[in-house]
Amino acid sequence: MQTLLQDLRYGVRLPARKPGFTVIVVRQIITAVAVLLFTGLVLLGARGAANHPAQSRAPYGSNRPITTPAIFAEGVISTGDMELNAAFTPDGRTLYFTRRTPRPQMWFILVSHFRNGRWGAPEMAEFSGQYSDFDPIISPDGSKLFFCSNRPVDGQPRPDFDIWVAEKAAGGWGAPRHLDAPVNTKAAEFYPSVTADGTLYFSSNREGGKGRGDIYRARMVDGKYAAPENLGDAINSQYFEGDPFIAPDESYLVFVSYGRPDGLGDGDLYISYRRDGVWTAAKNLGPGINSSALDFCPVVSPDGKYFFFTSERGFADAPLPGRRNFDQLLKQIRGPRNGLGDIYQVDIGALNLNRTSP
Repeated sequence: MQTLLQDLRYGVRLPARKPGFTVIVVRQIITAVAVLLFTGLVLLGARGAANHPAQSRAPYGSNRPITTPAIFAEGVISTGDMELNAAFTPDGRTLYFTRRTPRPQMWFILVSHFRNGRWGAPEMAEFSGQYSDFDPIISPDGSKLFFCSNRPVDGQPRPDFDIWVAEKAAGGWGAPRHLDAPVNTKAAEFYPSVTADGTLYFSSNREGGKGRGDIYRARMVDGKYAAPENLGDAINSQYFEGDPFIAPDESYLVFVSYGRPDGLGDGDLYISYRRDGVWTAAKNLGPGINSSALDFCPVVSPDGKYFFFTSERGFADAPLPGRRNFDQLLKQIRGPRNGLGDIYQVDIGALNLNRTSP
C-alpha cells in the first residue's frame, strides 16, 4: 500500500503504453487504495466495538466504573419521594420497585421500562395499587415475581404482611397467589429472595427466632416448600436481621441488621459466605457501602455486575459546607438525597466478594 501511495503522491511516471493504458492503470491504483482504506476502517471499527461493547451492556449498565454508590436513574426512578427495592427482569429492560407514602404509610409497586435509551416514567404494576405491596423480586429465570403484601387472603383481611407470588403469563403476570404455610404464618414475612434451584430466603418475626427478626430458608422439595430453617447464629442475632438477598448459586448472602454494636448507622448491610454448607460469620460491608443513615434492600443485578440497595442518606447527614438560600433548600428537600430514601447503584467490586476463603 505504501508503494501505491508513493506512486500517487509523487507522480511516478509510467512507461509509454498504447492509448488509454495510463488512464486504466491509474484507475486501478485508485481503486486498490480505496479498497485498502475501507478495509482498514472496517477493522478499526470492529476493534473499537470490541473495546466498547455498548450493545452488550445491560440497560442499567454504565460506560464508566461506579466505584462509590450513586443514585440510580435520578429524577425518574429515584426522586424526592421514598423509593426502595430494585427488581430487574433477566434482560434488564424492566424494573419493579416500591414507592411509599409518608403518613399513613402505604407501599405501592411501580414498574418502569427501558425504551429508546432511557428509563420510562413509572407506572403502577398491574398487580398493585390497592393494598400495601412492596419488596418485589424476580426469580433468576424470570418465571416468577415474589412480593410482600397485606392484601386479604381468601377474602379475609390480614393484620400482617405475607409473601405472594405471581407467575409469568402472556403479556404480563398471572394473578398473585398467597404462599401458604409453612412459609407464611400469623407473624409477618418480608423480603423474599430466590436461588436458581427455587430455594426461598425471607425474613420473619415468627416465634422461635433469635431476635426481633430473623432470616429463614425454605427449600423446594417435590414442588412444595419444606419447613423453613433458621439460618443460625452466623447470620441471626439478638438484634433484627432482614432484607436477605441470596446469590442465585447460594454462595453468599447480603442482608440488613439493625442495632449491632459494629453498625455505622440506623441499619447496616452485612455479608456472609456459604462454605461447605455452613455460613461464615456475617461481616459489615463497611463505610464504602454503609452510611450514618439506614441502608437496606440489597440486590445484585441479573448480570452480576452491579449491587443495588436503598439508602436514607441525605444532604443534611453532615454539617453543610455553606449557607443555603431558600430556593436551594427547596430544591434539595424536594429532590433525591433528601433523606426519605433513594435507590443506589455501585460496581459489584465494591463488595469485595470472596467466595473461596473465610
